Amino acid sequence: MTGYVLAIDQGTTSTRALVFDAQMQVVESAQKEFPQHFPQSGWVEHDPQDLWDTVVWAVRTALKKAGVAAQEVKGIGITNQRETTLIWDKATGEPIHNAIVWQDRRTGSLCEQLRAQGHEPLFTDKTGLLLDPYFAGTKVKWLLENVDGARTRAEKGELAFGTVDSFLIWRLTGGKRHLTDATNASRTLLYNIGENVWDEELLGILGVPASLLPEVKDCADDFGICDPELFGAPIPICGVAGDQQAAVIGQACFEPGMLKSTYGTGCFALLNTGTQKVKSENRLLTTIAYRFNGETTYALEGSIFVAGAAVQWLRDELGLIDRADQAGALAAKADPNQHVYLVPAFVGFGAPHWDSEARGAMFGLTRGSGAPEFARAALESVCYQTHDLLAAMHKDWQTGDTETVLRVDGGMVASDWTMQCLADILDAPVDRPTMLETTALGAAWLAGSYTGLWPDAKGFAKAWARDRRFEPKMAKDERKRKLDGWADAVGRTLSH
Repeated sequence: MTGYVLAIDQGTTSTRALVFDAQMQVVESAQKEFPQHFPQSGWVEHDPQDLWDTVVWAVRTALKKAGVAAQEVKGIGITNQRETTLIWDKATGEPIHNAIVWQDRRTGSLCEQLRAQGHEPLFTDKTGLLLDPYFAGTKVKWLLENVDGARTRAEKGELAFGTVDSFLIWRLTGGKRHLTDATNASRTLLYNIGENVWDEELLGILGVPASLLPEVKDCADDFGICDPELFGAPIPICGVAGDQQAAVIGQACFEPGMLKSTYGTGCFALLNTGTQKVKSENRLLTTIAYRFNGETTYALEGSIFVAGAAVQWLRDELGLIDRADQAGALAAKADPNQHVYLVPAFVGFGAPHWDSEARGAMFGLTRGSGAPEFARAALESVCYQTHDLLAAMHKDWQTGDTETVLRVDGGMVASDWTMQCLADILDAPVDRPTMLETTALGAAWLAGSYTGLWPDAKGFAKAWARDRRFEPKMAKDERKRKLDGWADAVGRTLSH
């Protein structure tokens, strides 16, 4: 077969569209950044119109650059920033408020209240999640209670809730389809991941009317047809997965025990646990990795809120670098005798601490500490946080397998310095693939395999190729000293 697949990758700071050919290679891409809005301390919002406008622009631009007509595109796969929450008017498609971003902490006190009422074990048992402002459910409750008339309109069935994928599908199909996939649904605090249904008991606790909710489909499925006026032809939407699950798919982590970590704004490590829904004893999340043909595959997930964002901080707030890719070279110049730690809890801590009140701190500064030490501390903080996630995963997933190979992707993995540091701190091999666009590739594979243009999971896994393996080189004593220093710094930063 000939033809193309289009991947829409709607991220936290930018939107990208990538055109793939029948051989699973990127032909062209287009990317556009959009502004972040911070109305109060700890609040993060997006203008939904920015999300939509950048998607339309990126798709049109990528197709034009590739010289590909919409009629040649067999299907669209969508991957998106997860947990970011929108509610819109079913009649007009107009959002009732800005999108509340996954990083937003405004519902911290609501989560505390729900915990105090003893609800967290029930939510964790049914959804695999913890009560944290990160997830969509408490954001929905906040919107219903803080936007004038929202609850009344929701109870009348006039409003629709969705994560970003749902909002885009609604807009792309001209308001004809209100859908999501199982991976995005699993991040809402409203979805029972064992039974694969919206959970009435949880909806009741959060006061969310069922009429707000989208229909949940497999990751590779019929999500409707794009309005032909948008791109020049009616293109089917056939794949959807939240960005971290799309990376699991793009890294071909289809076997239980396979592990990937994506380094974007945050860092997200997912371990495939197969059809087994592993309950974490170490404050990791149990989530849906993907759902194909009605069969659910689960994962353990650890979320770090600040990874690439620490490099952006070096660049934008401190002015220590002009471009993100300069961080590794600057870190390499750091004095090895200075032991500086950055604990990047700028928006609280994710796994395994889940402390929404913690804030960032630096430790070990001396009069000689300068830009190189700051850069090294920022990059090392990502490696230390990954170590903590993997240590928790190994406690939960005790298979007896002593060696884990980590497959990595995301913007930060282009830095050899950072990847070597990661292998050293983890004391484990780190594999960087030749195709670094794994999130978009995962979304594209969903659509490409569904339409028959691309191979099935087995064929796709065979095509995965490694660019480089980073082997650990650090001495055992040095690694222990560094990790002990990190643990001490974290302990001093936690709010409780």
